[in-house]
Amino acid sequence: MTLIRFPRAGSKDRTEKGLNNASFGTTKRQFIKLVGAGAAVAASGVLSVPAVRAAAARPIKIGFVTPQTGPLAAFAEPDDHVLSEFRTFLKNGIDINGTRHPVEFIVKDSQSNPNRAAEVAAQLILGEKVDLITATATPDTTNPVADQAELNEVPCLTNDTPWQPHFFGRGGNPEIGFEWTNHFFWGLEDIIAVYTNIWKGLGTNKVVGALWPNDDDGRAWGDEKIGFPPVLIEKGYTWVDTGRFQGLTDDFSAQIRAFKDANAEIVTGVVLPPDLTTFLTQAAQQNFRPKIVTVGKASEFPAPIAALGELGIGLSVEIWWSPHHPFVSGLTGETSAELASKYTKATGRPWTMPLGFKHSLFEVAIDIFRRTQDIDDPASIRDAMAATDYPSIVGPINFQKGPVPNIAKTPLVGGQWQVTETGALDLVIVTNETAPEVPLGGKLKSIL
Repeated sequence: MTLIRFPRAGSKDRTEKGLNNASFGTTKRQFIKLVGAGAAVAASGVLSVPAVRAAAARPIKIGFVTPQTGPLAAFAEPDDHVLSEFRTFLKNGIDINGTRHPVEFIVKDSQSNPNRAAEVAAQLILGEKVDLITATATPDTTNPVADQAELNEVPCLTNDTPWQPHFFGRGGNPEIGFEWTNHFFWGLEDIIAVYTNIWKGLGTNKVVGALWPNDDDGRAWGDEKIGFPPVLIEKGYTWVDTGRFQGLTDDFSAQIRAFKDANAEIVTGVVLPPDLTTFLTQAAQQNFRPKIVTVGKASEFPAPIAALGELGIGLSVEIWWSPHHPFVSGLTGETSAELASKYTKATGRPWTMPLGFKHSLFEVAIDIFRRTQDIDDPASIRDAMAATDYPSIVGPINFQKGPVPNIAKTPLVGGQWQVTETGALDLVIVTNETAPEVPLGGKLKSIL
């Protein structure tokens, strides 16, 4: 991955040259605008201060990197709807220090590739000169984008990656943190608690087969210090780990054989949707039938689950957001239920977890700009971001509360894909011990 650096207004480069607010009482960019406006007035022979003030305020540019194509595309399913809603809501711009600024969203497809994510992030920073860059959907997207932002001293806001793979996966130091990048989502401690709460709802032999891919998620989830292994051992589970596999593999025979030999009644992991389909299909062919399958990433979306047919019924997974979450957008006033209903009505598709987090990403971004003291100074945007204490549609976002610098945590519960009385497949909340404010929707069922 190539990291590219470029001096930006408001960065240390500008300050070292003395072009800062303390020296001039305005920014360099504003100074140039005023000089240009004054020259135009002088040429016309008319001196008019209101004419200078009447100039249109510059647009606020928000860059957005998202996996619209590739194996992570399910995370981007609600993108178009959410962006359309925000563009409509913000059609008259936003007020920042008494000036109304139009808002532009500039979207780049990461193609589900971390190298591509870094490349398009550099394009947004260096070419488009965005005021804030945002990203979402697993470490393959958020980490390279945040790295580019940190290097180039551009404010960056991300979510939808467990905080440990995002923070430690980028070499984060809990004593120092990062300067330009902030992130909100739940952590491995939350998902481990949710998964074990799901499993204790069934009588099992506590033998767990693990599917950990060779990526940032897989390495973090399977880590012997911060991942699942130490907690499961402490809780009396037996661990079956055949090692890291490459994503988009076409053969899980080795894993299935090891799980069968150990009589694993539980299967867990964090895999891409195509990998879960391959694993479940081959497991059925090889007559391996665990009592419960709880897999992150692949089991979170309605479309891949529906495509599995009967193999998808009974799969369990963490739930980051749903129509039943008791949160309201601090920007639009919408409830979680209203947001989900509007999405289904507009698209004809069922709600999906990334819907709430895409919405929250942009509402937090708007809140940051509204609190920024100097919109032409990236450091001012950065400081407003760090001071965020905001009621979003996925829960409160406060970067001052940890668990490490730059991170805010959101609530997590557990669910299972069950067939409703109408014959539809629905993700039902079956455990809420980690977030009791989110109501239960049903009881866990064995998939056997």
